[in-house]
Amino acid sequence: MKLVWDWRLARIYDAEGICIDEIWWSGNQTIDLIATRLSLISKMRMTDEARTLSQRFPEVIKSSPIESGVNWPALDEYEQDLLHEATLKLAARGVAATAHDPDRRLEHLVRAMDELRTSQNTLESRIVEWAGLFLPTLDLDSRRSEIAPACSKASNLSELGQSLDTDFSDVELGKAEWASVHGWSVMTVELEQQIVNIELAVRELATSHLPSLSILLGPILAARLSVTAHGRARLARLPAGTIQILGAEKAFFTHIKQGTDPPKHGHIFQHPWICRNPRWIRGKISRMLAAKAAIAVRLDHFQGEPWTNKEITEIEHAVKLIREKHPSPSSRRR
Repeated sequence: MKLVWDWRLARIYDAEGICIDEIWWSGNQTIDLIATRLSLISKMRMTDEARTLSQRFPEVIKSSPIESGVNWPALDEYEQDLLHEATLKLAARGVAATAHDPDRRLEHLVRAMDELRTSQNTLESRIVEWAGLFLPTLDLDSRRSEIAPACSKASNLSELGQSLDTDFSDVELGKAEWASVHGWSVMTVELEQQIVNIELAVRELATSHLPSLSILLGPILAARLSVTAHGRARLARLPAGTIQILGAEKAFFTHIKQGTDPPKHGHIFQHPWICRNPRWIRGKISRMLAAKAAIAVRLDHFQGEPWTNKEITEIEHAVKLIREKHPSPSSRRR
């Protein structure tokens, strides 16, 4: 026997496809109630009618109208209209739920931050090389960050050289060419400010959504791990070893396919406890920090008591002990 159901009714069919029992929904068929029942069905949960039949026939095999292949009652015109309105209502609920989901908002913020940073780096590289043509004695590497702001405030090449306190080429720039250089610089500076604004939003949302993980790793890194894991709930269920290499998926799959050395860290490498320590202890600190991160995100997701500076101080002491225990690389690594 097979149990099938939709928002209107539930039926029991025998092996020959004959309906041996059915229950129709007798409630008030409002748009909201139909949308609620559709939501249950989309999650493969039973309606009240289906649950009653499953209790009446304990040995029944649970199925669904779409998969059943049985002769299911057709919708009349009124029911089609109800179903159409209910599906729109259900979609509106989904959009509203997404708007209140911090994970989805963090994802957009982090993606936007990364995309803007990539664009800003490209724009800055262009203006540095471009303005460098007219500033032959300027150290473009050490003063890279000064060039775009100075160029955006200058009204001509002479003012640019004076603001950077450097010599400038004796070349006549047309108004259109200088306007291009100046406009590009303004765009670069404005984009940098947009990145600052988005980073502030990421910090605020991550600190409220991931308080323990944020105080451990910093809100930007905490948000990045959450986005890479596709949400706080999934991150809270990942083992520490997986958290350790989140962001290093390409290196991990290369290790699987080609037998290269496995990655020791992914995004977590950005933490100063790892990237600012000698290479031979980075893996050890990564393992320890990933284990602590797994605990922190579980506290956040399952509403535990958020960590304070006390816990962070203890973890920092553990990092110090690792550093003291391994002052130089082992003989195997030398």
